[in-house]
Amino acid sequence: MKIGVIYGSTRYNGNTERLTEEVIKDLPEVTKIDLKKYQFNDISDQRHERNGFSPVEDAYNQIIDQIIDCEVLIFATPIYWFGMSSLMKRFIDRWSQTVRDENYPMFKKQMRRKQAYIIAVGGDNPLVKGMPLVQQFAYICDFIGSTYKGYLIGEGNKPLDILKDETALKEAHKLGRLLKREEKIRNNRK
Repeated sequence: MKIGVIYGSTRYNGNTERLTEEVIKDLPEVTKIDLKKYQFNDISDQRHERNGFSPVEDAYNQIIDQIIDCEVLIFATPIYWFGMSSLMKRFIDRWSQTVRDENYPMFKKQMRRKQAYIIAVGGDNPLVKGMPLVQQFAYICDFIGSTYKGYLIGEGNKPLDILKDETALKEAHKLGRLLKREEKIRNNRK
């Protein structure tokens, strides 16, 4: 079972990344995509234009090429203003283009075969203030057809704060074991 992790933080080794690493540390096949390492642009909404979206020369398609074969996607983002980071939002906004891109004619069909999890970290009561983000991802998964499997929210504001959130760390290990078990089941079926 191939797992793709999409990191949406602008901070290196931030709390969200650290919590996500706890989930995937014992999983053998993980593709890590750190959005801040790619230059990809915003696009103009051309969904209703006669010729569709204009091609954009940037690294966005490199990211899509990496997630296409993944069976599980983990979206890891800090909670910024009750939602996802701007990097993550820009990446998902670009899906509007990919759904109509002749280079990816099966994108939506391929996304329907994927399971999706959200891992988010925020300060100041993130289990409440992160709910708009969780709901937004549920709607995104519903629209694109991916199976929304759940979320993990941790609390941390300053660097390394997530290491104090024992509940989130336990849940991270639990999710990692679940993914490992699912991978084993899939491998036994092959």
